[in-house]
Amino acid sequence: MPAWTTRLHRFRPRLSDTLRGYDRPRFLADLGAGATVGIVALPLAMAFAIASGVKPEQGLYTAIIAGFLISALGGSAVQIGGPAGAFIVIIYGIIERYGLANLLIATMLAGVLLFTMGLLKLGGMVRYIPVSIVIGFTNGIAVLIGLSQLRDLFGLDIAKMPADFFAQIRTLWTHADSFNPWAFALGMACLVGLFAWTKLFKPGSVLPTELVEGRSARVIARVPGPIVALISLTLVSTVFNLPVETIGSRFGGIPQALPAFELPEFTWATAKQLLMPTLTIALLGAIESLLCARVADNMIDAPRHDPNQELMAQGVANFVVPFFGGIPATGTIARTVTNVRAGAVSPVAGMVHALALLAIMLVAAPLAMNVPLAVLAGILLFVAWNMGEWHEFARLRHFRLPYRSVLLGTFFLTVVFDLTIAVEVGLLLACGFFIWRMSQLFQVERVSADTTPTGDFQDTLPTPQPGIEVYSFYGTLFFGAVGKVESLPDRLHAGTRVVVLEMHRLISVDTSGVDALVQLHRQLQRRGVRLIVAALNEQPHSLLSRSGFDTLLGEHGIAPTLAAALDAAQLYADSLSGRPAGSTPAG
Repeated sequence: MPAWTTRLHRFRPRLSDTLRGYDRPRFLADLGAGATVGIVALPLAMAFAIASGVKPEQGLYTAIIAGFLISALGGSAVQIGGPAGAFIVIIYGIIERYGLANLLIATMLAGVLLFTMGLLKLGGMVRYIPVSIVIGFTNGIAVLIGLSQLRDLFGLDIAKMPADFFAQIRTLWTHADSFNPWAFALGMACLVGLFAWTKLFKPGSVLPTELVEGRSARVIARVPGPIVALISLTLVSTVFNLPVETIGSRFGGIPQALPAFELPEFTWATAKQLLMPTLTIALLGAIESLLCARVADNMIDAPRHDPNQELMAQGVANFVVPFFGGIPATGTIARTVTNVRAGAVSPVAGMVHALALLAIMLVAAPLAMNVPLAVLAGILLFVAWNMGEWHEFARLRHFRLPYRSVLLGTFFLTVVFDLTIAVEVGLLLACGFFIWRMSQLFQVERVSADTTPTGDFQDTLPTPQPGIEVYSFYGTLFFGAVGKVESLPDRLHAGTRVVVLEMHRLISVDTSGVDALVQLHRQLQRRGVRLIVAALNEQPHSLLSRSGFDTLLGEHGIAPTLAAALDAAQLYADSLSGRPAGSTPAG
């Protein structure tokens, strides 16, 4: 087998492992969990699609096809895939700028990119994105989702919402006179009901204890809140014939079948223009899916997910769904958590969820015509609130300026511009602050008999004689910290003959650090001062040797310990003064 093939990830879905010993009780658990998640996914898939600027059935197609593929081919045991709230703003912006056809092409290209990332074992790279960036853009997307739903919540007569943040606010303000109180009442009833539903049957709620602790209450509490809101408020709107916009009035209903396979129109000229949308979809899909899988890992007693296999499954799903008119898909935290809590034990539950959603669509599609858009807006506002980690803003006072700057910068850039710019600038800020922080940690300290910590070097050390100065390096000597080495000659006392650099606390050094040491050696050499390096760790010693620095220093230029370096320094100083080697000057 060629060596390069061993560096590629082997395609092995988690399903192939979990089916070993798969029995009837586990299937029944997955069947119940999958059916529950399928019911939860119904309103969310339609709401995400509508908010993204596409038809509701496109969200259902994505949840069915991508949900099945992600579970069947993924690296997590319980993750549920499908359309996600995080994609709403991204999809809406791409459609506004490039059109629906190009969105489908960008989704396919993102699928290829995701699969390639998994194949090259880049799944672990997502973990290197700082948590401040993740929190910043997650909260920013939640704000944008909430803003995008105000049109339907207030029932405003707006033909099409713009994608720009400030343009959206201006459009909402200029159409405020078309406010529909019936739509607002339905939307707020949905939103308040969803917040109350999960707490209604918990101990300490307003209900009597016997109702909360009863068996029927436990059964009712398991019914997904979005479904309760969707059915009850749709009935209210239909029975009283409320003057609100519905799925049927805006979209004409939902088909009762999956669409036919259709090839999107593709040209390389178009693909070249879709580089940034493709990268945005792939980046967000990778981050969301792997974060979701990590959340699932903490909730179940099973082997941790395979991030590379998960990216490959995400890639396959996003490549396939555009052929059926679907939109980008990724791992979804809310549905995954519902899946775990419903008792799922394997990827079979996710596959059942997709089939259950298909069955619901085929049977109940005509009923969806009467669903008020204000109710779906209430559901999405609830999703946006739960999606944001708002408590992190309150915790900012406990952190330093770098963390605050990265989080708030990413948040505001996500809201005002877009996710790609926010992540790019956030990463630049994070890298800049990291370099600054590491440079602050690197220290060059003068060492003497009075300041040497006991046990830090050796128990007993020869006292440095006049003309010998010892400096200790601490931390990492890299391009951001070389200034402290360059300024060292200015700290020397008059009459210094030898400078010893004690480096047992130097963790690592890069090529810029090596160059700084070379320049230091040359400056000292011009002054007639000898440089000796002592107590190198493995990495610094290896790089200094490979760079030829040890040869540059000459014999005894690198000593194994500080004591040996001081002995060599004393011999050199004695040779310059004409004293016998090892003698001590009088006085």
